[in-house]
Amino acid sequence: MTTAGYSRPSRGRGAVIDIAGTAWPLYKLEAVVAALFVFLTVLIVTQAMQPAVLVAAGVAVVVWWMRRAQWASGRDDRAS
Repeated sequence: MTTAGYSRPSRGRGAVIDIAGTAWPLYKLEAVVAALFVFLTVLIVTQAMQPAVLVAAGVAVVVWWMRRAQWASGRDDRAS
């Protein structure tokens, strides 16, 4: 059975989500959710798979890198 929990590590970094015993930084899940949202939006608008996949992949990379930079620097204001 899969369980999920939310916690903030004591080392001062960003929030993590515990999924089935593995700590996932919140920025990773944010990138996946943003990419899924963009993928579905572009797919509905264009009704073509190729641009939907490419745009969603680009959004995932940008969100992942930007949020990771914030997470690594300790400026993760949203998780407090």
